[in-house]
Amino acid sequence: MKALSTAADHSLLWFGVAALLATRKGASRKAAMRGVLAIAGASGTANAVLKPLLPRRRPAASELPAYQMLPSPPTSSSFPSGHAASAAAFAMAVALESPKLGLAIAPVAGAVAYSRVHVGVHWSSDVVAGAAVGSGIALATRRWWPVRRTDEARARPVDTVPALPEGEGLVMVANPYSGDPNVDPVDDVADALPRAQVLRVREGLDVDDQLETALAEHNGWVRAVGVAGGDGTVAAAAAVANRHELPLVVVPAGTLNHFARDVGLYDLQEAVDATRAGEAVAVDLGLVEAHPGAGSDPKSDEVTRTRYFLNTASIGSYPELVQLRERWQPHWGKWPAFAAALVSVLRKSERVEIKIDGEWHTVWFLFVGNGPYHPRGMVPAWRPTLDSGLLDVRWLRADVPFSRARAFLALVFGALGHSRVYAQREVRELDVELKVPAMLATDGEVVEEAGRYTFRVAKEPIPVYRRDERKWTGRDRPYLG
Repeated sequence: MKALSTAADHSLLWFGVAALLATRKGASRKAAMRGVLAIAGASGTANAVLKPLLPRRRPAASELPAYQMLPSPPTSSSFPSGHAASAAAFAMAVALESPKLGLAIAPVAGAVAYSRVHVGVHWSSDVVAGAAVGSGIALATRRWWPVRRTDEARARPVDTVPALPEGEGLVMVANPYSGDPNVDPVDDVADALPRAQVLRVREGLDVDDQLETALAEHNGWVRAVGVAGGDGTVAAAAAVANRHELPLVVVPAGTLNHFARDVGLYDLQEAVDATRAGEAVAVDLGLVEAHPGAGSDPKSDEVTRTRYFLNTASIGSYPELVQLRERWQPHWGKWPAFAAALVSVLRKSERVEIKIDGEWHTVWFLFVGNGPYHPRGMVPAWRPTLDSGLLDVRWLRADVPFSRARAFLALVFGALGHSRVYAQREVRELDVELKVPAMLATDGEVVEEAGRYTFRVAKEPIPVYRRDERKWTGRDRPYLG
């Protein structure tokens, strides 16, 4: 007990456990980061706030046997226990991201809390109060950093897509330049779907041009369009599939694969299963029309270019924010990376004059999501549904005094949705005019510059193959390495 209690001094024990958890990506790393965040809040609350406000004499340690006493017992207020607060905060925070890891850490956290009573430096009530404070702080982190139990968003099933045994009737494009440069998905896709027509993306040739040529050559045989690559490649293939009213097969082969994770596709095997069974869901496809110049008539048919987007589109400094977030996300996790990127970008971003619904606004950036993102009133993290038919429109105002500082403070206190600098609405169509032509980014890539943009959701959702996990649970199927 003495050794355990000493190891937890200054939360060194928990920082060590967090460092170990952070060596693995996914839930383990997110658990480590949430745990450290919770410790910071719990330790600060217990030691810097509650102890000075609620002074209490510690137990008479001299009555304990010498072997049970700490060599240098603390002299600060006994109430509440900072060790118990940090231990409970870390265990609860880890459990929010990974219940299994939380169960493994909970006994150690409980032992640390009890050790403070065992070595005679806290009353039992100190430990109980500290544990309550730590648990509450850990649960409160969900306000700033929402917990997502599954990457898979809701979408209604589509029962009219054809089954594609071994890729029969599938024209698929694979991008070897997406994701890991040492991994080429072309051969794996061709082996898993031997009857499919698999195309390799070639430099200097657009993905949609390759697919259009292949569809023309195999007219009458093609029953679906497929793509293996990142979000940019998937968006190009989705546009072709939408034009030809064909379902889409997606194999995640990019760096982050936001769209594939939202749909619930994690590897090639899941795409093979879904195509063989003919299982798919309806997914909205966003599009934006770039008009020739500022002040164009919103009703005019003079439209120069149409871009499709799967996840988000943006004007202003948001593209830079996304680039920073994606650079930091593998190390920090999505939400902390987004928050840090937001602060960094707001320091040096320039104001943008936009006109929405006939009213001019001065903003730092405009965000348009393909579907409502969660959480509302905070930074967008994920989509709970894929077929809402709505756009999620958010912007930060730049015409409010100290708007950047106010946005930062609102973000810190989890009150961005109640701040004057933040605006959000959900619409089916959005027309945006700019006083000065500005860059447009779709799915994190800068793609266009124009003076007016019209955002909308495509009239019909696109069917995307996704296996029904309720049917596949426990089913025997071949493994594709």
